[in-house]
Amino acid sequence: MSIFSLVIIALVIAAVLYLVVIYNQLIQLKHGVSKAWANIDVLLRQRHDELPKLVEVCRQYMNYEQETLKRVMEARAQVAGAQAGADVEALGQAEGSLRLGLGNLFAVAENYPDLKADQNFQYLQQRISGLENSIADRREFYNESVNNNNVRIEQFPDVMIASAFNFKPSKLLEFSEEEVRDVSLKELFR
Repeated sequence: MSIFSLVIIALVIAAVLYLVVIYNQLIQLKHGVSKAWANIDVLLRQRHDELPKLVEVCRQYMNYEQETLKRVMEARAQVAGAQAGADVEALGQAEGSLRLGLGNLFAVAENYPDLKADQNFQYLQQRISGLENSIADRREFYNESVNNNNVRIEQFPDVMIASAFNFKPSKLLEFSEEEVRDVSLKELFR
């Protein structure tokens, strides 16, 4: 075997190894997006389980605020539907509705001193607020994972491997218009 043949073989082996590394990195990014989504899913399920408890505690005190409670439960159902269907766009919109409903619920609770003093309400309010913060953190991580995945599958030479193995871009979890507009505290405390 000549030196030229050995160089060609070495180059072919190096190219194949390089393609394998790119493929494995793309797989890792794809699974990173799935993992980030699963982390959001866990928190959404926890919040989904806590909301009926909060509404029930509030219902005991808030006989006249049934519309607010109804909106929270409807928004909860929308989030659950979007979550079950893994519909990222619908989840973003439903999350906006639920956050608005929770904001209204907590604001209305200010008018009920007995409710605010109730230990179950305080615990559930803190728990749900903590879950909201965790969901916001996970949303940021999810969107970062999606962005990394989407950039890599469009970059050269990764795009060749991505298209050959049918890697698809993922959708960002975006905020609805309601979530990005300023909150009117005057409206919340009516």
